[in-house]
Amino acid sequence: MGAGVSVFLSDNDGRDSHVKTGLDDIPESCVASILLYLDPPQICKLARLNRAFRGAASADFVWDSKLPSNYRYLIEKVCGQVPVNLSKKEIYARLCQPNPFDGGTRELWLDMSTGRICLSISSKALSITGIDDRRYWKRIPTEESRFRSVAYLQQIWWFEVDGQVEFQFPAGTYSLFFRLQLGRASKRFGRRVCNPEHVHGWDIKPVRFQLSTSDGQHALSQCYLGEPGNWGHCYVGDFVVENPNAPTKVKFSMTQIDCTHTKGGLCVDSVLICPSEVRARLKRF
Repeated sequence: MGAGVSVFLSDNDGRDSHVKTGLDDIPESCVASILLYLDPPQICKLARLNRAFRGAASADFVWDSKLPSNYRYLIEKVCGQVPVNLSKKEIYARLCQPNPFDGGTRELWLDMSTGRICLSISSKALSITGIDDRRYWKRIPTEESRFRSVAYLQQIWWFEVDGQVEFQFPAGTYSLFFRLQLGRASKRFGRRVCNPEHVHGWDIKPVRFQLSTSDGQHALSQCYLGEPGNWGHCYVGDFVVENPNAPTKVKFSMTQIDCTHTKGGLCVDSVLICPSEVRARLKRF
């Protein structure tokens, strides 16, 4: 791309004149029609080529095809209403940023590679058994969480974390994860260190994960927790959304309720719901 095309024309004196055409001569409407078939990162790269590509890359009908079908619901969720002064490209860019809602306990954003919605739910929005008893749990401020704090378990016999969300997801298949870490991380002399002092009990019995949806879908998984000092995503299961204009209620839980032993030293950060295509990118337990 970028190479010109040379065309020879004859003038009135019979002499050949050399005319060179290039990418600047492609009509903007033709460029926009091509951009419809590309994904957003590719469109943004091509917009740097020249004025025609830059103009085409701002066309509303190009970005309308990239936005989720229920984007009006999503933008109202984070802005309170659909802004009348924003182009479709600007709406797309706004949705690609982390957008907090529900008092800052949840965030949504578009995954740029798929154009699909991601949703994160803070530990503050979860129901955690014993969370108000400081003998068992503490709230710890940290820069390692998008919500700036995590729930830290010191020790408990009955471990149970529940939550739910009701949301109009765009159509597609979604995966649900708990974001967890064994051990308590901190900074010492500018370096990250992890204190595994309270970590115990997670290698005796696996943790059980469940999800269910309002339209009757269910998923169940379990795993042992390992690798102290590293954040990981524990996979719970998938669910499918077919109607983007109706809310889907998703309930989920994480339990280890074998009371023959205690368990502790676990950081609970958040729950992540993302397109199933994103699953391969996440670090897992």
